[in-house]
Formats: sequence, structure tokens, C-alpha cells
Amino acid sequence: MGLIIAKLFRNWWSGKKHKIIVVGLDNAGKTTILYHYVTGEEVHTKPTIGSNVEEITYKNISFIIWDIGGQETLRKSWATYYTQTDVMIIVIDSSDVTRLPIMKEHIQEMLTHEDLSRAHLMVLANKQDLPGSLTPGEISTQLGLNTIKNRKYQIQGCCAIKGEGLPEALDWIVNNI
Repeated sequence: MGLIIAKLFRNWWSGKKHKIIVVGLDNAGKTTILYHYVTGEEVHTKPTIGSNVEEITYKNISFIIWDIGGQETLRKSWATYYTQTDVMIIVIDSSDVTRLPIMKEHIQEMLTHEDLSRAHLMVLANKQDLPGSLTPGEISTQLGLNTIKNRKYQIQGCCAIKGEGLPEALDWIVNNI
């Protein structure tokens, strides 16, 4: 408990802003998650061309969150956002089973990128409210998350529209940065 309080105080006192990147395939819910964190409410979004960036404070810790577009043509530019990233949030559409292999490949590339070598990984299994959605455990298996040995990671089920699971994800991030 004392370690958590010391970490929170150190981050608050130092004024450090932790960088989070939010990536995933198009239509996974990245922007909905970002703006739910910003407003605390459901927000209707449009596809992101390029990126969105917002600053939030959660439990006295400041975050700069970059939501990066997930269309196929934009994925090649993801690496330009990696510098000084503390946390990667990867958003998965739990109902889009056919594209999980694509995201698995991108995750493997990210895990070997030098600029992300110290970044923690939060996988958000979004759209848990939809029929036929895979559970976080099933997604973890399909993505091969159990092979990750060199960094802290967590998978969290969520429903971005309702905000379910999103505070728990931020709690994990706060407790692990």
C-alpha cells in the first residue's frame, strides 16, 4: 500500500504526463474509448483519419492519450507515434473474429519495436455486449498473449459505448506505471 501511495505522490509531484497510444483495427472502438475517458459519456464518433490526442487526469496521474487511426492505409504510420510511450492500449473488436490474425501480427511487430520496449500493454476486448463476441480469455489465446514474458500486460473485457470495463483498465494502468 505504501508503494502505491509513494508512486502516486511521485507522479503527482513530478508533474509527469504518461503517454498512452491507442491502436487497433478500424471500427474497433478506439475513439469511443478515448472520448469516454475524456467526457465520461457515450460519444458518437466517425472514423479517425490520422490521430486524435487528448489529455486526462485519472487518480491524480496525467495522461496524454493518442488515438491512432486503424484503417489499413494508416497502420504503416503507427510507428511514428511510438516514441516515449509508457502504455500501449490495443483495442480489439471481440465480435470480429476473422481479423484477429491481422491484429496478432501487428501486436507481434509492436512488441519487438525498440521504442516500445519499456511500454506496458493493455488489451481491451471491446464489444463484449454483442452476440457471438469472444471472451477476453479466448482473445488472449488467439493473440498469443501468454507468450509475452518481457513486459507487464493485461486483457480487459469492455463495452466502450456503455463505459463498462474502462475504469478497471485505467486502474490497472495507474497501478503498473
